[in-house]
Amino acid sequence: MLTVHHLNNSRSQRVLWLLEELGVPYTLERYERDPRTLRAPESLRRVHPLGKSPVISDEGATIAESGAITEYLLERYGAGRLRPAAGSEEFRRYTYWLHYAEGSAMPPLLLKLVFLRIPRGRAPWYARPIIRGLAASVQARFVDPELGSHARYWEDALGAHPWFAGDEFSAADIQMSFPIEAADARVGFAGKLPKLKSFVERIQARPAYKRALEKGGPYTFLK
Repeated sequence: MLTVHHLNNSRSQRVLWLLEELGVPYTLERYERDPRTLRAPESLRRVHPLGKSPVISDEGATIAESGAITEYLLERYGAGRLRPAAGSEEFRRYTYWLHYAEGSAMPPLLLKLVFLRIPRGRAPWYARPIIRGLAASVQARFVDPELGSHARYWEDALGAHPWFAGDEFSAADIQMSFPIEAADARVGFAGKLPKLKSFVERIQARPAYKRALEKGGPYTFLK
């Protein structure tokens, strides 16, 4: 049976959601982050050399990376569901957003997380104000404007269609859920961008999304 190696508070939550949407049975192997460093446990390296999540095991194969996992699951179990017809304009948009979610949207979110946490690290008392100032300056001058640019881009995309690939919900929306929810948690835009606010409300109301949360455990976006 397919196994999801699930790290708490991570992007592997999307894999659980996708499997719930498809109705594919799976087993869950849970891993907990170090509460101080937020890093995955060393035991994940026994599954994949990088020790990262999400990772799945299926029929002797080990597959990592959210986009690769999504493509594998849809190819093997999708039966045409959750992705538009190949060659269509919707499929082109679907493919773009499926990979944009990790390739372009996540880097500024990772920077935001890093610069939020830098001031909390250990440092001599006399250096702390300087570190806090530098971290705040980088966020204000670069990270937050970059995130704002992406958020407006998402809002505009959803202005043309209710879902990222078009008029139908697809796995691209599952992929995009993490950067959107994480950006809202770290910056807060939902009240200012109504299309994104509606998107978040609609995905969180889906029964499969709720089932994935029940199985994956409490889900908070790291700050």
